[in-house]
Amino acid sequence: MNKDAAYWIVLAHLPKWRHIKINNLIINFYHENKLSPEDFFQLSENDWKNNYGLEYKEIEDLKKAKSELANTAFLAESLLNEGYEIIPITSSEYSKTLKDNLKVAHAPALLYVKGNKQIMQEKSIAIVGSRITSEISLQFTDNIAKLASKEYKVVVSGFAKGVDKQALDSAIKYKGQSIIVLPQGIMTFGSGYKKYYKQIVDGDVLMLSTFFPKAPWKVELAMARNPIIYGLAAEIYVAESSDKGGTWSGVIDGLRKNRKIFVRKPEDSEKNANFLLIQKGAIPIDFNGKTIEGYVPVENKDLFSSVNEPKVVYEKKIIELLKNGEYTVKDIIKKFNLNISEKKLKDFLKLHKEVETLNKKPLRFTLKSNIQNKKKLFD
Repeated sequence: MNKDAAYWIVLAHLPKWRHIKINNLIINFYHENKLSPEDFFQLSENDWKNNYGLEYKEIEDLKKAKSELANTAFLAESLLNEGYEIIPITSSEYSKTLKDNLKVAHAPALLYVKGNKQIMQEKSIAIVGSRITSEISLQFTDNIAKLASKEYKVVVSGFAKGVDKQALDSAIKYKGQSIIVLPQGIMTFGSGYKKYYKQIVDGDVLMLSTFFPKAPWKVELAMARNPIIYGLAAEIYVAESSDKGGTWSGVIDGLRKNRKIFVRKPEDSEKNANFLLIQKGAIPIDFNGKTIEGYVPVENKDLFSSVNEPKVVYEKKIIELLKNGEYTVKDIIKKFNLNISEKKLKDFLKLHKEVETLNKKPLRFTLKSNIQNKKKLFD
């Protein structure tokens, strides 16, 4: 690995190459043709073009990378001498969780680490949230980190102010393990290394970066680090989110990829976007991380406020109606002459513990018990 370190570094940071392009090239030469990175760089330009289908601009990028190998070799030697390690995507030491979550399209080709690499193979959670956050969110973070540490789950932290930092500090406080995902190159985190020296030496903290080793902190790197935090975690817990920013975009992206994401049920008095994330498919949980069945987000608690009878009466009427079959939101609104929007009623039905959403056009709803009874008839 030491011999190939410089080659892996130039490969991982080919300018303007997306992860998928780099990874597909690695799959091609490493897995299919059984070449090392050094072997690949010894090939001719014609080989690159004919055997790997590379175009002129890509070949020029590789030639430039090859010309930088001597300088990169000095960097690699310094990196390794200072106790840092590199883990390419081809290594068995690479995080399986990260690879499974991000796939070839988004997984970084190279990880830079310092500390106990085995941590990456353990069960893991990420607790995410806003930098400026409420006291209840910090208490929730502390509690989830405490429970995770008791269950020997690694806490993944992005080391940002607020929830991220609380998650790390709590994991350490409760004698758990943690991965610090850096928004910068691993060689520029000297002060952090000193601060967590004992935990790193004891094998309880792993520092990890996917950026060029000497890259300074930048806003764009902080944003690019977020998918790595989510990718390293088998479970994601959201303490608090606004309706924009890193936490929001990370959760929305995770939901698009069908990740299970747990969001703290907000108090009625709170002003955050937790309930919006729940509406979009995140799973509501209580202070101890337990799923809350049938939770209706704050926005929907007053769903029936514009009608004469209490919400519980209309909820009961709708459930009774759904016992009879499948209905669209238009059917229900018309049946009970409700003065509410279709979207609000749809969100309410999707979150109701007794209701089954049928993916038909238009969307229809029935009771879960109806579906179960049908299955029994055909068993």
